[in-house]
Amino acid sequence: MRVLIVCSSGGHLTQALALRSWWGNHERSWVTLPTEDARSRLQGEEVIEAHYPTVRNLPNLARNFGLARHVLATVRPDLVFSTGAAIALPFFVQARSVGARTAFLEPVDRISSPSLSGRLVYPFTDRFLVQWESLAGFYPGSRNIGVVL
Repeated sequence: MRVLIVCSSGGHLTQALALRSWWGNHERSWVTLPTEDARSRLQGEEVIEAHYPTVRNLPNLARNFGLARHVLATVRPDLVFSTGAAIALPFFVQARSVGARTAFLEPVDRISSPSLSGRLVYPFTDRFLVQWESLAGFYPGSRNIGVVL
């Protein structure tokens, strides 16, 4: 399976890296932010850098929609997976155009209220995962997988 892992740096990247036992068995590419944290932690991986900042930056949101179109057409993933945050939206919205399925993991710090990213990508997500049962009620059909860290 070819997986495209899309996540911000910092804690979102930490959660994605915690799932190495899963993604390590698959052909993969990463889309993340151009930070030293991401560059050092993903050394040796195939990484595409997204336009940053992403939060409340409409020009970069538009640029990242273009980047997503290009990356999805080039990589042709079977699955787009994300732990958030804002960078996930352009990829989830367009994933179906290349026949890719999508899976989103709501961050571990979201215990009693949903994230903005989660609310935005939910309609475009084939499998929505939460880490706390208290959050499952916000996302009908979601699956509680427990804390991954």
